[in-house]
Amino acid sequence: MATVIVVDYDPEWPRAYGRLRDHVWPIVSDLALRVEHVGSTSVPGLASKPIIDMSIVVACSSQIAGAIERLGAVGYEHRGDLGIEGREAFKSPPGPIRHHLYLCPEGSLGLDNQLAVRDYLRLNWDMVQAYSNLKVWLAEQFSDDIDEYVAGKSDFIQGILRAQGFSDDRLSKIASANKIKPPSKSQDSSHAE
Repeated sequence: MATVIVVDYDPEWPRAYGRLRDHVWPIVSDLALRVEHVGSTSVPGLASKPIIDMSIVVACSSQIAGAIERLGAVGYEHRGDLGIEGREAFKSPPGPIRHHLYLCPEGSLGLDNQLAVRDYLRLNWDMVQAYSNLKVWLAEQFSDDIDEYVAGKSDFIQGILRAQGFSDDRLSKIASANKIKPPSKSQDSSHAE
């Protein structure tokens, strides 16, 4: 079972994301609109698990199958949506930079959730500090239980999404997804940051 470790913000994270983006972009550039740095490592000053999260954005769901096939050819193992609507997750191939890769259609709940939290935190330093403190505390309390760690962040994230104008229906779907237990504890858990 993986231990939940939260560390102080590392200014190297944007550069690590850039190297990862530069690796995957040529593989999907004719199918995708862009690649986004998401999750806590994308927010300056925010404590985080030291794992880069990035999402490949496609215009519509009809482009997902082709992107999944191409990513599989270079070692990304497709894991399905893991209970998060509009976000296909991948197990990353071995390499020097730990990361999670996602594939999302533009406007999907999975992508909108990631971008809304990131963008809100980038503009609200007091919330970055509060969220950092919460994440550090949760990692100490639930160091061997990623599901409890994620569930403990849910209310904070819901507050951000509510402030960003998410509907009650969308908030309910996100809350439900963030409380899902993975099918097997041996699998890497890839919840929204």
